[in-house]
Amino acid sequence: MSVLGLSVFGVIMVFSSSAVSAASSGKSPFLGSLSQAVFCIVGLIVGFILSFVPIRFYRRFGIVALGGAMALQLLTFTGLGVSQYGNTGWIRVGGSFTIQPAEFIKFALCIWLPSALIVAKRRYDRARTVKEQVKAYGVVGGVYGLSLLLVLGGKDLGTAMILLFIGIVAFLISGFPGKWMAMLVVAMSVLVVALIASSPNRRQRILAAYTECSAADAQQICYQSMHARYAIASGGFLGLGLGNSREKWNYLPAAHNDFIFAIIGEETGFLGCAMVILIFVILGWCLLFSALQLKDRYSSMVLMCILVWLVGQAMVNIGVVVGIFPVFGVPMPFISAGGSSMIMCLAISGVAMRFMRQQPQIKADISKL
Repeated sequence: MSVLGLSVFGVIMVFSSSAVSAASSGKSPFLGSLSQAVFCIVGLIVGFILSFVPIRFYRRFGIVALGGAMALQLLTFTGLGVSQYGNTGWIRVGGSFTIQPAEFIKFALCIWLPSALIVAKRRYDRARTVKEQVKAYGVVGGVYGLSLLLVLGGKDLGTAMILLFIGIVAFLISGFPGKWMAMLVVAMSVLVVALIASSPNRRQRILAAYTECSAADAQQICYQSMHARYAIASGGFLGLGLGNSREKWNYLPAAHNDFIFAIIGEETGFLGCAMVILIFVILGWCLLFSALQLKDRYSSMVLMCILVWLVGQAMVNIGVVVGIFPVFGVPMPFISAGGSSMIMCLAISGVAMRFMRQQPQIKADISKL
């Protein structure tokens, strides 16, 4: 119900936040919401089908899914690649239709990484030398690192950070050696700092988030984050009402996508924002409770990875909009406009439902039906 409620609310907010910009560009004001509704229906169908797929299928063919997702990501470096907001993370299919392969990588990693880490841990426990211990985690570390580098190659730091969070949690709960984990976190932190230092645009975004903006930056680097806060401040407690946003009149860039939470704050106020956050908390609690109750380690780890993806990404998105984090291109799951994100979020929700049915209480309730 949480997933369905967020998805329906997302279609409504996509219409509200995109109607003006679509009309000003000569398109139908219903175009964005109709597309989002179609993606929502497709995602629900895919998720429903995946909710009945045997768990052994996911465990066996997770590597195939990841290989296919990485192959799609490679296409972004060819002539099919499309750049948006400075990132080359999309591929064009047909006329104006694009897909974002990084969303498929998130899905595949949540399924494959737990299984691979469980096998690696068994090999590590049987190893007698340091060389054998390193070799035990060599393949899984290499494949995971390659998937991360492919996303970073398209300059999509926001998506790469979500993949990083998924990986850290998966490695941590799999029993990965503590010393190695510390070294891995340090190495990844150094990589993130290096990526930020190597890009003047990223450095300026970081500085803009945590320092006072100059008059020049207010019209450039700080423009999007400032208008997001204007929108939330204008909403007050109850909001201006659905459809009454001022910032969506081509003032706030990506109002229907990465910054849709600002429009939610402006039109539904603090109350609407709190309800969205509460639903994500409920979603996270359901996943966490089921993961802790499951006896199957693989199923438990998959649910934890899904939790990090859906709830973690939502919190990062909200943090960006309210100014806690620098501006990253991270959409809000189920709500932001975008076909790849919507379909994959609903698909992984179907997978989560399948794994949650193993939880003793849920299994007992279903057996009574």
